[in-house]
Amino acid sequence: MRKIDLIYGVLIGILCCLLGTFLFVTLVMQTHFINGIQLLRLQDNLGKVVTLGAVFNLIAFFVLLKYNKDLMARGVILSLIILAIFTLFI
Repeated sequence: MRKIDLIYGVLIGILCCLLGTFLFVTLVMQTHFINGIQLLRLQDNLGKVVTLGAVFNLIAFFVLLKYNKDLMARGVILSLIILAIFTLFI
């Protein structure tokens, strides 16, 4: 059991969430990323958008399972738990 695969999975999960959040802010809100994040934070909607961005983790999870990278898939699930705790406090 390699612990580094778990860390890779967590990093993949966080990067997928950042990608989803970035795409939502730039494409749907049609604004720059930093300005969109500031606007969402002022409106107290940042946690909802981060949660929406976590949809890409679902894709990453099933791709990792298809290639038999079970420990990395566990890391993606761990990153979802970390993001859920993070969204409670923002």
